[in-house]
Amino acid sequence: MLLILLILLLISIVFLLYKANKNTKDVAINNISLSETEIKFANKQLNILHLSDLHLENISISPRMLQKMIEKQQIDLIALTGDFLDRKRSIPKLIPYLEVLKNIKPRLGMYAVFGNHDYVLKGTNFQRLKETLEKNGCKTLQNEHLTLDVDGKKLNIIGIDDFSTKRSNLLHSYKGLEEGYNLVLTHDPNIVLEMKDFHFDYLLSGHFHGGQIHWPKPYHLIKMGKLVRMKMVKGLHYHNGKPFYISEGLGQTGVNIRVGSRPEITFHTLS
Repeated sequence: MLLILLILLLISIVFLLYKANKNTKDVAINNISLSETEIKFANKQLNILHLSDLHLENISISPRMLQKMIEKQQIDLIALTGDFLDRKRSIPKLIPYLEVLKNIKPRLGMYAVFGNHDYVLKGTNFQRLKETLEKNGCKTLQNEHLTLDVDGKKLNIIGIDDFSTKRSNLLHSYKGLEEGYNLVLTHDPNIVLEMKDFHFDYLLSGHFHGGQIHWPKPYHLIKMGKLVRMKMVKGLHYHNGKPFYISEGLGQTGVNIRVGSRPEITFHTLS
């Protein structure tokens, strides 16, 4: 009898793991519109493709699958908010994903910041990752910004480095910033709690994976900062009246499973 119970338990565990792995292929394509936002840089809408947390060691979405999911969308700008990988052997695997994004030809370019897992790479290996991004059409930002002229108005893209590994520097990121629409890219959204004196119009981030295993609640995220205790782990939120978005990410970390969460591709429309 005990043997039968053990066999049934083992079968149940295998089935649950199978379902949890299958969930990593069930991509949520979310469309977020900030129609209430005062757009300072254009009379037209701005369409942003936002990807985060590819975690190429554990991803179930191939470059071809990604292409099919985004190829029919009008995209002005691509934002990548960190955690591409954490093993040097994975760097070549990033290239076909970047080629898919580059071939979209976003009129305002592609921009990226780094996350805590990217900084597992050290020295020359981290430089290889950065150079791979740059050589494939992606501008990387580490506590810096750039300004684009869009229809005669200013769009500031501010890349704040990873907060969780204490690499963020708000003063440096904003130094010399021109007046315009401030779009912030960062990995760990907890930085918003430190930005009372640093204006942003919209902030894009990732980091939490929506819990990845979000059942019954993502208790394991508690150690990942105050936003979790404020029940802000995914989606659109506001702090001090300013909007920010937390992507659930496209890949997984640790093991390639998801429970109560889904990989995510996000299209943001500022109109």
